[in-house]
Amino acid sequence: MTTLHFTNARLIDPVALTDDTGSLTVQDGLITALSADAPAGATVVDCGGACLAPGIIDIGVKVSEPGERHKESFRSAGRAAAAGGVTTIVTRPDTTPAIDTPEALEFVRRRAEVEACVNVLPMATLTKGREGREMTEIGFLLDAGAVAFTDGDHVVTDTKVLSRALTYARSLGALVIGHPQDPGLSAGACVTSGKFASLRGLPAVSPMAERMGLDRDIALLEMTGARYHADQITTARALPALERAKRNGLNITAGVSIHHLTLNDMDVADYRTFFKLTPPLRSEDDRQAVINALADGLIDVVCSMHTPQDEESKRLPFEHAAAGAVGLQTLLPAALRLVHAGQISLPRLFRALTLNPARLLDLPAGRLAPGAPADLVLFDPDAPFVLDRATLLSKSKNTPFDGARLQGRVIGTWVKGNRIAPPHSERGADA
Repeated sequence: MTTLHFTNARLIDPVALTDDTGSLTVQDGLITALSADAPAGATVVDCGGACLAPGIIDIGVKVSEPGERHKESFRSAGRAAAAGGVTTIVTRPDTTPAIDTPEALEFVRRRAEVEACVNVLPMATLTKGREGREMTEIGFLLDAGAVAFTDGDHVVTDTKVLSRALTYARSLGALVIGHPQDPGLSAGACVTSGKFASLRGLPAVSPMAERMGLDRDIALLEMTGARYHADQITTARALPALERAKRNGLNITAGVSIHHLTLNDMDVADYRTFFKLTPPLRSEDDRQAVINALADGLIDVVCSMHTPQDEESKRLPFEHAAAGAVGLQTLLPAALRLVHAGQISLPRLFRALTLNPARLLDLPAGRLAPGAPADLVLFDPDAPFVLDRATLLSKSKNTPFDGARLQGRVIGTWVKGNRIAPPHSERGADA
């Protein structure tokens, strides 16, 4: 393989939390040196003062294979990820059918190997069919390559089933990803309760539903000792419970989607369904509280929660429209809004985008260090642009950032030392 030598780069180090000018050498798909002279015969990449950082590891990406390939395929998701500086996608199992058997997981793994240009790590369901009645064969699924277990936004309501699954997962060292939400309070809701929801006449859920769901899961963690990651913590009410659980030594981490970090419930405005998400967008006070929790390290991971939906499922009355937004390609520029606003430093942001997800999944990636995989993103954090959703490489274009002014363009993306972005000029949906 070609030896690469990146020069004149701002090296964003999420381990040391530094942002310094330097160089980086890559050989045989691995980082071999920092701030060293270029090896003889190396291909020199002049970064022109742009930022060079570990590639983003995005936990909770929906790729709609099998079952709904018209919404997103591994090929289109891989291209969108590469264009957004995402080098590893961790896929959700809420497909049709759900990924709840080793055979289904093997299908996903083989499709990803053939079609995707980025690393793909599949998750499997915690219960069969995501129905919450019977746990899956966690051991067999681990052997087949599952990196974590989750029922997505289907909350397991039977606490006996969930406690048994957590106990079994703990015995195997498996990671369980939960969706903190009280399913009774949140059933049928599409916005967060408050004056704005009342004025719009939309069914709403109290922020307390997230706190109640998290409290229940924390109690089960105390009982079972399992490894647990809350997929999205989006309200101020849930943060004290999370802080206490961490302080008490429970093996718990938490994430948040980029949409909940950068948007609030007022963005729904005139029933704009591209802003309908699960959980729904929160108040501005909640958003600021979650940003502070991220900056303080209480919230560990930032993800896109990429959920492609076709036009037919979004062009409906708000209450009946499908929830979710695509985010692979907009994750980085949207996250840079927090940096430009002075709410978080660039290295600490990349700790949540790269290092912490890598640690959570026991991956060697997510860092700029000799021996680490050369999964890298080169980007200009200050380059302005207006997003046109038609230019997104995902098959589905359901982004809340359509027409938004953003800053931060990806210049290049490398996986194992191979440049995979910018993608070629083709822009249409793949076959």
